[in-house]
Amino acid sequence: MESGVKKFDALVLGGGIAGLEAALNLAELNFSVAVVEKDASIGGKMIRLSKVFPTLDCASCITTPKMAAAAHHNNITLFTYCDLVSLSRNGRGLRAQIRQKPRYVDADKCIGCRQCEYACPVYVSDPEQGDFAARKAVYIPFSNAIPQIALIDTQNCMLCGKCEKVCPTGAVDYLQAPQDFTIESKTAVIATGFDVTPVENKPLYGAGKIPNVITALQMERLLAPHGPYNRVLRPSDGKLPDSVAYIQCAGSRDQTTGIPYCSRVCCMYAIKQAMLLSGSLPLADITIYYIDIRAFGKGYEQFYQNAAAMGIQFVKAKPVIVGSGEGGGVVLRYEAQEDGGRIVTAEHDLVVLSLGLVPGRAPGERAAAPTGPDGFIAVPRPRTAPAVTEVEGVFVAGTACGPKDIVDTIAEAGAAAMEASNYLRE
Repeated sequence: MESGVKKFDALVLGGGIAGLEAALNLAELNFSVAVVEKDASIGGKMIRLSKVFPTLDCASCITTPKMAAAAHHNNITLFTYCDLVSLSRNGRGLRAQIRQKPRYVDADKCIGCRQCEYACPVYVSDPEQGDFAARKAVYIPFSNAIPQIALIDTQNCMLCGKCEKVCPTGAVDYLQAPQDFTIESKTAVIATGFDVTPVENKPLYGAGKIPNVITALQMERLLAPHGPYNRVLRPSDGKLPDSVAYIQCAGSRDQTTGIPYCSRVCCMYAIKQAMLLSGSLPLADITIYYIDIRAFGKGYEQFYQNAAAMGIQFVKAKPVIVGSGEGGGVVLRYEAQEDGGRIVTAEHDLVVLSLGLVPGRAPGERAAAPTGPDGFIAVPRPRTAPAVTEVEGVFVAGTACGPKDIVDTIAEAGAAAMEASNYLRE
């Protein structure tokens, strides 16, 4: 990619479901759109999920067509594996400084044949599979990644040269360096998504050091049909768990973590995963420990009632993890709020933490849009103009401005595209 200035009508920051929806809407209105994504593939968090609530539809079946549509649309240009350095006003438009991170593979030459990956002798933990499986030091992120371009993990590559020798197009370039370029646009949509709170921040839940305590995103990979084990197994020893527990608000609604707000989606994704678990592990006992069940959307209350009818246990309590049991189980202790407040000790084969949602990649600092007290991008008029920020010509969609589910994210992305198109026409 050559450095220089690239001009578009609209700039979309983030290639997740919100960014793709906004970009496609703008592109269909015949505006030229640049999508800048920090990861090596578009798709965001949604492409990493198994199913969505409350319909239990396949997440990949919804996301992959949008990824393909964006990649093949004549009005959309994708810039993957890029960091936004700054976004500022430039007269009546916007000027974004972008840094293309080196893949150490020439994107114009790579044909996605994966011969380099097959030849690589180095195996490392794969975060795309929840760190439950391995990948090579040179790799394509996942099977339906867009674009299908390899990249080299320089932290683990031992420079043996095997990938370079087998590459049929000579795409491997060990000397590739970061390249800076500029995008000038008339408007921008921030859709930088979310991250989850680090499990290491919560000593009450083992601080990431107790075996068989995993995050909800890791459970998504275990439940996915293309997951690491093709079934749900306990990561420490490969055992089929007989008892699974979910701890809700393991990061949200907690002043000690700096996240006093509700993350909104945790109750529903825990119920969704519990229902999927009851299908894959029909003999397992599944318990959800909660403070309050917040089933706020259409069909969500019925979804919760269906889960309870399936035999999933709901216990109103805020447990702490006190250690590991003799058989590798996880020991919890809690105050049974609906049973006289007595102290109860329970042991489960597998414990899943419903971690809180925080802004992805500090979007306020990177995108020069003011943030609220929670760190998400501020929206002055959330009821009447939920996509309008305090900066002229800059709009926001999805979880960049606060936690929300996929339905609201897609709706808000449409609103952001409408606001941006109106701004462009003006």
